[in-house]
Amino acid sequence: MSIASVVARQSLTLGRWQMSMALQTVIMLGIKLSILLSVFGLGLQVTMPELTYLFRNPGRFAKSILAIDIVMLLFVLLVLAVTDLPGPVKIALAALSVSPVPPLMPKKAMKAGGQQSYAVGLLVAVSLIALVFVPLSVELIGRLNCVEAHISVATVALLMATVIFAPLLAGFMLRAVMPGLAERAVKPIGAIAGILLILCLLPVLRGALPHIWSLVGDGALVAFVGFVLVGLAAGHFLGGPDGDDRTVLAIATASRHPGMAIAIGASSFPAQKRVVPAVLMYLLVGPKVSFPYISWRKRHAAALHLPMAMK
Repeated sequence: MSIASVVARQSLTLGRWQMSMALQTVIMLGIKLSILLSVFGLGLQVTMPELTYLFRNPGRFAKSILAIDIVMLLFVLLVLAVTDLPGPVKIALAALSVSPVPPLMPKKAMKAGGQQSYAVGLLVAVSLIALVFVPLSVELIGRLNCVEAHISVATVALLMATVIFAPLLAGFMLRAVMPGLAERAVKPIGAIAGILLILCLLPVLRGALPHIWSLVGDGALVAFVGFVLVGLAAGHFLGGPDGDDRTVLAIATASRHPGMAIAIGASSFPAQKRVVPAVLMYLLVGPKVSFPYISWRKRHAAALHLPMAMK
């Protein structure tokens, strides 16, 4: 083979690799933009009392933090102590247990019949608590499992600021200045965000499926199913007597911020390349396990509000 042929083949390989990296970059930017648009759209609908709802209701605040942060952390510590799960699954479970709720949680909870004030207030409160809770919890999990694990407050703050607080406050401020425009923009922004997320997630999941499938055995699937079920149960029973609050807290407790979980894994265990597929497995398992509960809560909310609508 001539030198020219070798050079041409290497150039072609390099070109394909560069195109692949560029495509991955575009996909990740698309996912981030979709999330930003969704949270911005939520901000267009919220009020200041909703943003500060939990801080004005200390009883609900305490129960929410107990369910989302304490119960799930204790559950995962127990799982890690009594099982022999693969390393990436252990890291993913530990990271998910201390991660805050995802930015799309309020929309999901409201579709299931939850109240917007509690859902939005919960997103804000748990995201603020995460600035302290996440770094301390990661250190605690590392020490209890005799490994070095850490994530900086700056990393947590940057992620919370960029994907939650900045777009949420931007939408809120636009509504305060131009309420008419904000109201008209909600539906198209939500539609664009949803379509963009689907278009970007499909190639990601397609490429990651072989790695996700490799983790199905050794108890990984059971562990993630258990994580979601415990989250739903803890949130439902700690949500108080109000059915709508139970729905919101159950969904929030079972839902975790995948970006934060991946950031924790990358910061503490950079050599573990299968943590991302493990988190993606959780993202695939979560909606399927939650579906019966969400369907039940939707029926419950419809039955509860129908008599009120007929009055």
